Amino acid sequence: MPGQNLTRVEATTRAGIVAVDSYVIDLDLTTGPETFRSTTEVRFTAQAGSATFIDLVAPTVHEVTLNGQSLDPAVVFADSRIQLDGLDAENTLRVVADAAYTNSGEGLHRFVDPVDGEVYLYTQFEVPDARRVFAAFEQPDLKATFQFTVTAPSAWEVVSNSPTPEPVPAGEGTSTWSFEPTQRISTYITAIVAGPYVVQRSELTSSDGRVIPLGVFCRASLAEHMDADYVFEKTRQGFAFYEEKFQYPYPFPKYDQLFVPEFNAGAMENAGCVTFTETYVFRSKVTDAIKERRVVTILHELAHMWFGDLVTMKWWNDLWLNESFAEWASTLATAEATEWTQAWTTFAAMEKSWAYRQDQLPSTHPIVATINDLEDVQVNFDGITYAKGGSVLKQLVAWVGIDAFMAGVARYFAKHEYGNTELVDLLTELETTSGRELGSWSALWLETAGVNTLRPEITVDEAGVVTSFAVLQSAPADYPTIRPHRLAIGYYDIDASGALVRTHRVELDVDGERTEVPELVGRARPDLVLLNDDDLAYAKIRLDEASLAVAIAHLAKIQDPLARSLVWGSVWDATRDGETPASDYVDLVLGNIATETESTTIRTTLAQLALAARSYVAPSTRPQTVETVGNRLWILAQAAEAGSDAQFQFVKYFAAVASSATHTTTLRGLLDGSVTLDGLTIDTDLRWEILDGLVLSGAATADEIDATLAEDNTSNGQQSAARARATIPTVEGKRAAFDSLVESDTTPNAIVRSTTIGFGHVNDPEVLASVVEPYFAAIEGLWESRSYHIAETLVEGLYPAALADERLRDATQAWLAAHPDAAPALRRLVDESLAGVERALRAQAVDAAR
Repeated sequence: MPGQNLTRVEATTRAGIVAVDSYVIDLDLTTGPETFRSTTEVRFTAQAGSATFIDLVAPTVHEVTLNGQSLDPAVVFADSRIQLDGLDAENTLRVVADAAYTNSGEGLHRFVDPVDGEVYLYTQFEVPDARRVFAAFEQPDLKATFQFTVTAPSAWEVVSNSPTPEPVPAGEGTSTWSFEPTQRISTYITAIVAGPYVVQRSELTSSDGRVIPLGVFCRASLAEHMDADYVFEKTRQGFAFYEEKFQYPYPFPKYDQLFVPEFNAGAMENAGCVTFTETYVFRSKVTDAIKERRVVTILHELAHMWFGDLVTMKWWNDLWLNESFAEWASTLATAEATEWTQAWTTFAAMEKSWAYRQDQLPSTHPIVATINDLEDVQVNFDGITYAKGGSVLKQLVAWVGIDAFMAGVARYFAKHEYGNTELVDLLTELETTSGRELGSWSALWLETAGVNTLRPEITVDEAGVVTSFAVLQSAPADYPTIRPHRLAIGYYDIDASGALVRTHRVELDVDGERTEVPELVGRARPDLVLLNDDDLAYAKIRLDEASLAVAIAHLAKIQDPLARSLVWGSVWDATRDGETPASDYVDLVLGNIATETESTTIRTTLAQLALAARSYVAPSTRPQTVETVGNRLWILAQAAEAGSDAQFQFVKYFAAVASSATHTTTLRGLLDGSVTLDGLTIDTDLRWEILDGLVLSGAATADEIDATLAEDNTSNGQQSAARARATIPTVEGKRAAFDSLVESDTTPNAIVRSTTIGFGHVNDPEVLASVVEPYFAAIEGLWESRSYHIAETLVEGLYPAALADERLRDATQAWLAAHPDAAPALRRLVDESLAGVERALRAQAVDAAR
């Protein structure tokens, strides 16, 4: 984004010049569908005579007045900055501009509901997009109070960080809402949400006796599906848990949760005004995995009210800590305060698998990444920041002890409330409460990249008694750091009922390339040895040969779901690393998934199964493997418990991999009712997924997509139709999907995202071969001309990864060689895509040699 970057050096310099007191912001949302009027008054102190700038992204600036002196916008406004010279010790700046609505999910997003034509607005400011709505010193350490005044249609709900006031009529069907000033917060967590949202209200009593108003909002056309009472219940459980553990009452005057259309992420932690994706408003049946993820997300954003909003990072290099803490805390709260008691199994199946995958890409980086500018921040919203960071925090908690960790966090909140901090501020409190020196731990875990692999080395005597036991640690050549780990080792044996259960456990510190475990010497060797039992450590694990054989034969009989998840993950890691043939992984999944009870484990494993069948098995056996997977998934669906989550997921993935005439006959029967399964309802969203399977197999046409959309002409339906059209399995169909995104820059973010999903959904990857050349011809221009989020979605989503052959590898390498000066973030995305192709080629070679 030329002209819209901000470097850390610039931010540090600016923070040394100015301190911001307050913003008074007036937004008129009645001026038309393209722009809105934004008036900002900022009060700030500065070094007398100094100069700085304030940020603003706007098509038109009408007025800039500094300390009563009018400045010419044509002179002072350029490259999304307003230059401010000759500052006084105390300053007042007034900026009047026309700011633009977006359809990219950045700034102030504008959505028109196709069901009723109503307009819905919401802001999304992280990282640098408050400046798209008002003039702002756009960096987290220049906190201030914010007082919003909003003029909008009288029939609308208008919500911000402060409690919503009574509106005052402003004439011609409009009203004005004048909000009270907020506490001191950062620009990126301010918010405005406006439109004819439907709201349900409740309240709770905070630990300090205050009554906290609660609200849950969504669009009118989705209101019948909004289960607000459940959201309120999880919110109350989260409040009670966090207020007790953090020893600090909720820091804001109210708590609204708003489900908004076309949202780019899962949610955003605006202070007291959290926005969520509408994916969490369930108009059709969803998996238990999605239900649980909604709870984790609710509690993730609530954790941010303390860690991120009350106490905020000084600069974006500590973004990881902000997100990792919320990821860890929300999983803990979900497991201990809600009915989703197996949340750590979900964490192992989803977050950790994401972290391990990200940490093995060429773009991996230390958790504490070097963030030189805003573009670096955007790039680092990844699996290292969220999932590895959360995993390492879990390791830190095991290292210092949960009670010492919580005590340190409580001290941290009390000492730094409404301020800005750096990592060392938290570590200082944890050292005080735990007595552990954490500087060396931080250097090894937070300042180096890469993931270690742990393997057991076991010898036994003739009687089967362990004579030596050691944990061997290795690291990749490019990232050779050997780290300390706090972990458990579990012994598992088959009991009289045939279940594989834990019979012994030891917990210890592992450090160095070899760690002896004398506690396990002299005990009989069990049927299965599991390193990192209970998933305390962040490391890939391998099973010894005997344990692997038992796991493959009896994986479904492992009683503990977390232990099962660890074994699933270990075998998948070995498959991705080319140690286990992909065909063996396919057999393992199809032979053991039927009795898996954890929804997220099923979801993750089935996604990995599809990837292995389509990209990792030898190309010569791929069509037959994909067909076999489809056959077996349908058999599993028929055998599953009626109405169960497993049945539902088997049907969904059966549709996703449908490839034969038999498959399409079954799918068509599910749609017309001639094929039924007890307990399975073909609701609106499942109908779309079944249609995708028919389109994928060439058994449904664009006319059928249009007819289905006519029956479901909603925003969800439009997204599903875009996905289905992009799934059409012909060269012409794929090129049409590609051109629809590359040749037009007006497509909303949700349609862009859905189209890229369908574009990459193929059985025959050859239909993507013709877009390789146009893809590489287009991506640099897309990167320069589109907003960051849209450009990232296009570069990732239109990469023809399913080809996974030497042609795509060579073309990708050639582009990287020819574009050494391309934007670093763009090169990173292409480099990651190349790594995926190279990994697939290695896996294919291993499978072919099987």
